Amino acid sequence: MQGRQKTSSTPEHKGDLGAHGGALSMSHNDTRSFFNFSQLGLSTGNAKPSPVLKHSKITYFEVEILDVQSKKQICIVDKVSPSSTLLDVKHKFHKACPQWYPSRVGLQLERNGPYLKDSANIQSLAVSSIITLYFTDLGQQVSWTTFFLTEYTGPLVIYLLFYIRLSTIYDQVESKKNFRHPVVHLACFCHCLHYIRHLLETLFVHKFSGGHTPLKNMIKGCAFYWGFTSWIAYYINHPRYTPPSFGHRQVSFAALAFLMCEAGNHFINVTLAHQNHSGSKACFPSPTYNPFTWLFLLVSCPNYTYEVGSWISFTVMTQTLPVGIFALLMVIQMSLWAQKKHKLYLKRFYPEVRRKAAMIPVIF
Repeated sequence: MQGRQKTSSTPEHKGDLGAHGGALSMSHNDTRSFFNFSQLGLSTGNAKPSPVLKHSKITYFEVEILDVQSKKQICIVDKVSPSSTLLDVKHKFHKACPQWYPSRVGLQLERNGPYLKDSANIQSLAVSSIITLYFTDLGQQVSWTTFFLTEYTGPLVIYLLFYIRLSTIYDQVESKKNFRHPVVHLACFCHCLHYIRHLLETLFVHKFSGGHTPLKNMIKGCAFYWGFTSWIAYYINHPRYTPPSFGHRQVSFAALAFLMCEAGNHFINVTLAHQNHSGSKACFPSPTYNPFTWLFLLVSCPNYTYEVGSWISFTVMTQTLPVGIFALLMVIQMSLWAQKKHKLYLKRFYPEVRRKAAMIPVIF
C-alpha cells in the first residue's frame, strides 16, 4: 500500500516541478526574444531613414512679389514646392489678393524683362530659397476663343443688315426702284462664307491652349473689322452701286479665285492644327497629297497668302474703293505677321525654311 502511494505521489510531484520549470523557461525566452527584436528594430532604423524624416528634407521656396513701378512688396507666397509652376504661384497670389485673378497677372524676373510663361517651373527660376518677381496688372482679360468669336460674328451680322437694305440706312423708294446686279448677291455669299469659315475654324480647328489677351485688344480688333465691314457693305449694297467694268468675266474669274483661296486657307489651317495637336514639332509642316498644301514648298506662312488672296479677289469681284483699302491694309498686316513667324521658323527649322519666302514668293 505504501509502495503504491510512493509511486503515485512521485509523478504528481514531478509534474508540478515540470509546470513551474516550463513557466520559468518560457518567461526567460520571451525576454530574450523581445531584447533581440528591439535590437533588430534599432539597427533597422539606423540603416534606413523613416519616410517622415525623408519628407521633411524637401525644400520649399518663398516667392516675394513686388510692384513693377514702385518696387513695394505686395505679398509673399510661401511654401511653394519645387515642382510648382508659375500658374500655381498665380493662383496662390489670387487667394492673397482676390482683385487680381491669374489671367491678368504678369510676372517678370526683371522689371524690363519679358513676362514669364505660366508653364515655367519654379525651381528653374530659383537662385536661392527666396524668389523675387515683379508684378504687372495686365488689365481685364478675355479668352482667345471669345476674342475671335466676337471679332468674326460682328462682320457677319453687320453685312447682312446692309444686304437686306434697312429703311434706316437706305431710301426705300430708291431701293425698290433700282435692280440689284447679280454680283451684289454673290458678294454677300462670299463675304458670309469667309466669316462663317473663320467661326467654324475657331470652334473646331484652332487650338488656343487656354490663353488670354487683354480686353482692349479685342475692342481694337472689333472696331477695325466691324468698321470696315460697315463701310464695305454700305457701298456694295447701295441702290446706286455700279457693277464691275468688265462685267461677267471679271466677276466669274474673281469669284473662282476667291473660292480657291478660301479652300486653301482652310486646308492649311487644318494641316497646322493637326501638327500642333499631334505634338510633332520636330520638323516644318510638309505638303500632303492635297494640292492646296503645296504652297508650303514656296512660303512658310501660306495661310496668310491665301487670306490676302481672298481679299484681293473680293476687291476685283466687287470693284469698290473700301474693299481695296481694306485689302491693302490686310496685305501690310499679314506681311508683318508672316515675317515675324518666318524668323521664328528660321530658328527652329533652319534647313527646311531657309529657301522659303515668308508670305509671297520672292517679294516677302
